[in-house]
Parts: sequence; structure tokens; C-alpha cells
Amino acid sequence: MRSMALGLVFGAWWLQQQAVLPSLQAALVLVPSPLILYAATRFAFPVRKIAVFVCAALFGFFWAATFATIRLSDELPKDWEQKSIDIIGVVASLPEVTERGERFQFDVEKVLTKAARVPEHISLNYYREVESEKPENAPSLTNHFHAGERWQFTVRLKRPHTTYNPHGFDFEAWALTENIRATGTIRNKSGYKKLNDFVWRPRYLIEQAREKIGDRITQALVNKPYAGVVRALVVGDDSQISQVDWNVYLRTGVNHLMSISGLHITMLAGLAFAIAAFVWRRFPKLVTRMPTRKAATIFGLIVAVLYALLAGMSVPTQRTLFMLMTFALALLFGRNLAISRALAIALMVVILLDPWAVIVPGFWLSFGAVALIAYVSVGRLAAQHWLKEAVNTQWAVTLGLLPLLIAMFGQASMVSPLANAFAIPVISLLVVPLAILGSLLSLDFILHASHFVLTICMQGLNWFANIPMATWQQAAPPAWALIPAILGVCWLLLPRGFPQRWLGLVLLSPLFFVNLPKLAEGEMQATILDVGQGLAVVVQTKNHTLLYDAGPRYSAQNDAGSRIVIPFLRGEGVKKLDGFMISHNDLDHSGGAASVLAQVPVTWLASSFDLSETGKPSRRIKCFAGQHWRWDGVDFEVLYPNLASYEDDNLTDNNRSCVVKISSRFGSLLVTGDIEKEAESVLLQANIHKLASDVLIAPHHGSRTSSTPEFLAAVAAKHAIFTVGYLNRFKHPKPLIVNHYEESGALIHRSDYHGALQIDFARSNPIEIKAWRQSRPKYWHDSY
Repeated sequence: MRSMALGLVFGAWWLQQQAVLPSLQAALVLVPSPLILYAATRFAFPVRKIAVFVCAALFGFFWAATFATIRLSDELPKDWEQKSIDIIGVVASLPEVTERGERFQFDVEKVLTKAARVPEHISLNYYREVESEKPENAPSLTNHFHAGERWQFTVRLKRPHTTYNPHGFDFEAWALTENIRATGTIRNKSGYKKLNDFVWRPRYLIEQAREKIGDRITQALVNKPYAGVVRALVVGDDSQISQVDWNVYLRTGVNHLMSISGLHITMLAGLAFAIAAFVWRRFPKLVTRMPTRKAATIFGLIVAVLYALLAGMSVPTQRTLFMLMTFALALLFGRNLAISRALAIALMVVILLDPWAVIVPGFWLSFGAVALIAYVSVGRLAAQHWLKEAVNTQWAVTLGLLPLLIAMFGQASMVSPLANAFAIPVISLLVVPLAILGSLLSLDFILHASHFVLTICMQGLNWFANIPMATWQQAAPPAWALIPAILGVCWLLLPRGFPQRWLGLVLLSPLFFVNLPKLAEGEMQATILDVGQGLAVVVQTKNHTLLYDAGPRYSAQNDAGSRIVIPFLRGEGVKKLDGFMISHNDLDHSGGAASVLAQVPVTWLASSFDLSETGKPSRRIKCFAGQHWRWDGVDFEVLYPNLASYEDDNLTDNNRSCVVKISSRFGSLLVTGDIEKEAESVLLQANIHKLASDVLIAPHHGSRTSSTPEFLAAVAAKHAIFTVGYLNRFKHPKPLIVNHYEESGALIHRSDYHGALQIDFARSNPIEIKAWRQSRPKYWHDSY
């Protein structure tokens, strides 16, 4: 059973590493599998286990390939991207409130536009209009769309294509796991038409219940600081938790508690079991009909199923529910079942139902935590004191999950054992039951009691989060270091007195002593991050790092600084920025700056606008032509704007962008921000002899107002990079401008097509630009 489960997981995981899906004809290799298994029964025990593992891995590989082939076939044709399409369908998820409207998943039932083809399941954004501009039948500011409603919309869609960066979040993979095959917006001026108030299907009924309960919590706890957390604990919607609170949970290692998790389901089911058993024993007639233990098990399982449905059946929820169901069935049928077998059954059920679970971090963390608990608790000859057992379990989970946390996120909480020991009983035994009870009974005072307890808990978590060195951060370790690290953890968790415990530390050490390729004197690496319609460039020399711009702000809780720049810096082992330059005061360049400044130490900050509100760092300067510094044999020089231009109130923000040339012995890079023709003209007059560069980041994303032929001729770049968002509303880069670059002889690179771009200026090879989408392709990524 265990070999089969591990093989199935490995096969599904291996499929997710492929750049191209295999042909289903290749699945013919599965035909001889029964013969292999039959032949293996004649051999020794290890041979049988290996045969089972290999056959299960092959089955898992092609099972996942079949699911992927079917799902990818339901796609939006590229010819229909950003075109108006009339559709009819049903709101299929709990609507998520955004700054300007709401977002929800939508099941498409019918496409009204002739010849158009639309995937069956999509994600839609609705942006509210000014009251005077709203169509007659558009929802008012307080009249949201609701789960289960049938609507007719005019939409504009695009394929699920977004940013792709080293150490970053892969939205396209997430969209595939959620079966979101297109994203888009509702055309407000085309009007709306509600066709039915509710479509009676079990899934929509569940989503409607989640929505009503969530709205009930929001109304009862209006203006309460942690209302979003209570909502997440009851219905699994964590969209209203602030980024500040998420940072606290990450630093203390309790983020798994702040939405519906397997732990909450287990403890709630246990509480229901205890209550049912207490009541059942009080009625002898009931006991004679069914033993108390079985009756309580059924009641506890029912509570677990209902709570899991409220959670939206996330991976940790599925894992816990399937394990509880396995144990419950074994108990009801009088079978003793080892926890390892129950875990194996849960693994197989999850993979068979959702092969993409293996690319979700929660899959490995949730199953890993249960496996660790089983590893340290099963097989003891005598029961331990409850406190000692709790301490040992918490230590095992903290140490055991350390390799996975470092590999996946580049950080781990050092205060997690203490913070979890404090938060787990408070959240799971007090906050969650009170929140559920108050929501179902519509009793505000119970919800307020839940929030009050949570507020006290948050005070403790904030104290833990403010401890110096609350988190360990480091560069992403090489993939090979993960296997010995896991073996080392298992070795360290062996019973006391086991010989050669030091071997566990030896196996664990490669995870922390990462030797990243070191740049030599005079070498540099520039990474143009894919931030959508915006700019963020990280330049690294032997011992220094410069960040030029921090990308756009996507929403009040979401920006490129926190989602892209910081994960990249952390993954590269950059613990501080020696310099941070913000070209100008446009949100697509400065929107992520606040997040970077809040989480990364910065030596100095330079820009072309007032930085007094940033607060830190203490050294803040204006950029102006003539500034120059040298790091590790690499020269940095500001070419624009002139210091006198700061007195010109008529100069636009774009034309005040900081322009920097970075030169090494092995090549040069010109970073231009959003300068336009006027600024290019000034540069040609004042610094024409300094403009020549090997690589040029195109001014203003390739707009018509920039990149004059004269400027391109002076720069004479071999490579030109356009930092643009996929199908951006400005339609950058303009075809005319692209033609100018092609006529100048430059090779064209685009962040929307190629993802992040890494440029190595090194002695060992000529200038090389590595496109992240080409170097790390996955079968679900679009190719260009």
C-alpha cells in the first residue's frame, strides 16, 4: 500500500515537471504492468516493493497526463483574446471583494457570440462604474453578484498568462489546478441581465451557504481589525486578511492556522466526537442500538464533512477528511488500521481526484506534518505525559518541515514552536468553535467573543513576530540538497540513545551552506523581472546589489514588491540592498517600493521625486546627471536628469526618470525608466558619447512617445528589452517602435513573451540573455 501510494505521487509529480505532455499512445507502456507485478511476486520482498512502486509511478504519470490533456483542451483560442463575447452562465464561487469591484469564478453554459469558443470555467472581474455612468441594470455598490445566480454578460477574456520569475509564484500553474482556463472583465457599458436568482445544483448551494455565512460575519464584525481572519476560519476566504497580518503569521509560522486547515477539522471533529459520546451515554436505549464509540464517530465525521465543504475542499482539507473517513470506516467495520496505511489511502485518493495537488506547497506540508507525527509517536511501548508528548510532536513537526519550508519559500520561522504552542489551542479550541457557533446561530455576541479571543492571540503573535531573528532567511538551496536533508531530519528524530546522531546534522548541512555561483571582480548579472506592465531590475556585482524600480501596485494588498521582487531577492540570498533607485513617481515603477522598504534593509534610496514620506532609509537623495560610483570593478553612472531640471515645474514625471548606465569590462546596460522624446533629445545633446550600450531597456515600454531613431542609433544596442504586460491596455510596445528597433539591428526581447530576463556580463562567455519561460518551461505555459 505504501509503495503504491509513493509511486503514484512520484508519477504525478514527474508529469508536472515536463515541458511537453506525452502522447497518450505512450501509455501503452502500462500494458505489461500486471505481468511485471505478477512476476515480482516470485522474488524477494524488496523486488516486489520496487515493482509496485515503478508500476504505480507509471500509472500516476499517465493518469496525470490524461487529466492535463483533457483540461488543456478546454482553452480560449488566441484569436478571441480581448474581443467582446456574449455569454450566459452561473456565478460558481463565493465572490471576492476587491478595491474597485469583485471577482468570482463563472461556469459558462452558453456562448451567444457566433463562432466564439470559450472555456467552461473562467474567472471574471467586475469593476464598478461611477454612478452616473452605470448601465440601467448594473448592480449598485451594495448589490453584489451572488453565488448560484445565472447571468448574461458581455466579457473580454484572455488566456491565463501572467508574470513568470525565478523564485516566484506561477499563476498559470495555480489557474490550471483551479480549472480557470481564462480570465477577463465584464463590459460594463454593454449592460447585464440576470436570468435566474438561483440555479439549483449541490455545488452552487454550498457556495451560496458559504457566501451568506461570510457576509453574516462581515456585517457582525464591521470595522473589526481581524474580521477577515474570522471569515477565513469559517468559510476559507482569506482575501480580506491584510498583508500586514500575513507578514506576522509568516514570521511566527502560524499562517497554516489562519484559514480552514486540517488541524481545525481534526480538532473540531474531535470536539464533536466528545460531545456526541457524552450525550449518547446518557440514553441507555441508544447505547443498546449502537455502541457509543461508533455513534460518536459518525457524528464527528458528519461535522468534519460539513466543515470541509465550508472550506471549499482545499488540499489540506481533503487530506484530513480522507484520513478521518478512512479511520471512521475502519472503526465502523471493526478493523484496526495503521496510521501509515490511512495516510497512504488519503494520498492515493487525493492524487486520483486531483493530480495537480503535487505542485501545491500545502500538499507536501500537510501530508508531511502528519507523516512526521506518525513517525515520532507510533510504536512507543509506554504512553508519555501529555505535555511531553505535545512538546515532542511540535519539535518533530518544526524540525521535519524545515527542509521543505527552506526549499519552497527560502525562509522558516525560528519562533514557530513557541508561537504554535500558544496559538493552536487558542485558535482551534476557542476561536474556531465560537466563530462557527456564532455564524450558524446568528448571535453577534458569540462572534464578538470569538474576535475578542483572537485579538488577545494576535497580541501574543505580534510580540513573537517582533523578536529579532524571528525568521531564518537564505538563498534557495539546490534541489539535490533536499533529499539528504529529509534523511537527516529522520535520523535526528530517532529515539534518544540511537548511535551516531551527528550523522543527521551532516546530512542536513547542505541545505544551509549553499554555495551560489559567485561573480568575479568586474562581472555583473542583471535580472529584468517580469512584473507585468512596469519595471524592476536587479543588478548584482561581486559584493553589492542595486534595485532599480520595484514594479507596479496591483491592489491595496498586492504589489510587485511583495509578490515578485522580495521572493527573488530572498531566493538569490540577497539580505540587503546597497542601493535602491526609483526612476520616477509612476505606480508601475514605484508601486512595490513600500513593500521592499518595509522588508529589506536598504543602504541608500535615490529617486527623482520627494521621498520624505518613505521614512527609511535615513540616506535619501535625488538622482541627477553626473553621479557616479564603482562597485567591485563595475561602474554606475547617472546620465539624466540634469540637476537644474528639478526647478522646471512643467517637466513631466516620465521625462524626469533617472537614467543609469551600468558598465563592466564585459558589457554595458542602459536603464531608461519612462523617458520620452524630449528627454532623449537632452541626452543626445549632453551625453551622446556615453549612450552606447550593449543592452537597452526600452524607454517607456516601447510607447510612441519614445525611442526615436536618433536615440537608438546613438545607443547602438545589440539587445533591446521591452518590459510590458501581456495584452496590456496601452498596447505596448507599439509596432512602429518595434520596427525602429529591428531596423537598428537589435535583437528583441519581451517580458510578456519571455518572462524574467537574466543577463550575464562575465568573462567566461559573451553577453547571454536567458529567458525564464524558455529555460524553465512547463507544459501549461504558452509558447511564443
